Amino acid sequence: MTSFNDTFLKAVRREKTSYVPVWYMRQAGRSQKEYRKLKEKYSLFEITHNPELCAYVTRLPVEQYGVDAAILYKDIMTPLSAMGIKVHIEPKKGPIIDEPIRSKADVERLGTLFPEEQIPYVLETIRLLTKEQLNVPLIGFAGAPFTLASYLIEGGPSKNYTKTKAFMYGEKDAWFLLMDKLADMTVTYVKAQIKAGVHAIQIFDSWVGALNSEDYTDYIQPVMKRIFDELVDEKVPMILFGVGASHLVQQWNELPIDVIGLDWRMPIKKARSLGVDKAVQGNLDPALLLAPWDVLERKVKEILDQGTEKNGFIFNLGHGVFPEVQPETLKRLTEYVHHYNRN
Repeated sequence: MTSFNDTFLKAVRREKTSYVPVWYMRQAGRSQKEYRKLKEKYSLFEITHNPELCAYVTRLPVEQYGVDAAILYKDIMTPLSAMGIKVHIEPKKGPIIDEPIRSKADVERLGTLFPEEQIPYVLETIRLLTKEQLNVPLIGFAGAPFTLASYLIEGGPSKNYTKTKAFMYGEKDAWFLLMDKLADMTVTYVKAQIKAGVHAIQIFDSWVGALNSEDYTDYIQPVMKRIFDELVDEKVPMILFGVGASHLVQQWNELPIDVIGLDWRMPIKKARSLGVDKAVQGNLDPALLLAPWDVLERKVKEILDQGTEKNGFIFNLGHGVFPEVQPETLKRLTEYVHHYNRN
């Protein structure tokens, strides 16, 4: 194995790097022909439960694109089945909860996660990758309580999160009990991933942008602070990301995290002008990966110029790679980012 590339970790620590590190959300999977071939034979469930296959899918974009970090291939719903939640993934739809939460009694029935016993395949995949297969950092991840709760209450993906908000406003005791149970699970899950060997953690609060900043302060900020307070002693970098959550960046900046992931709606310069003093990750609109190269290059240059004004910048997308994106585009983009203002 070649020497370990720690450029991503240096950027997380806001140290000077010789080039801008880059990785892509959803870089493993949908747009890769090798993955599509695997999916002809195996389901997502079967891949994630097979450490050798899962490790292969995870490391593939590192080998193909030359990115500076791998992110573990799995789904944010992975630990929920261990808590007694009946969940399955429907193609082109997403996670479906067979029995959505409707009452405090439903919340009270949620079980406790024991990672080594209930999801050993996740931890074995991490061990395979970090001990034998990767020369870049491995990012583990977990879903944040609000995002997980939205699936548990809505029963699946939602556009407006009306059931979730109604539960939050109308069943406060049950809501905060649910937040606490999901926070406990998240901390346990993340600690298990860290113990297995991941080098960083990204918390996906993908849908929390559905809340205004006042409701975030009242209903979400306390539980997020508790999660990160309990993880800070692990000495592993923490990244927080959400879609459509630009109005929350100042509140995120108050959390004990290392990196704020931005989607494409807020320029990096604007986030920093609002007082964001953490490392910043982002934030190309993934739709631009389908645009002509000159259009894509122009926008990437703009993001790089803003990002590199200070140390602590990681190039990424503002959300995940679309299935229609050509792998050659991601490889060319990675090379462009690496050579831009290279020292």
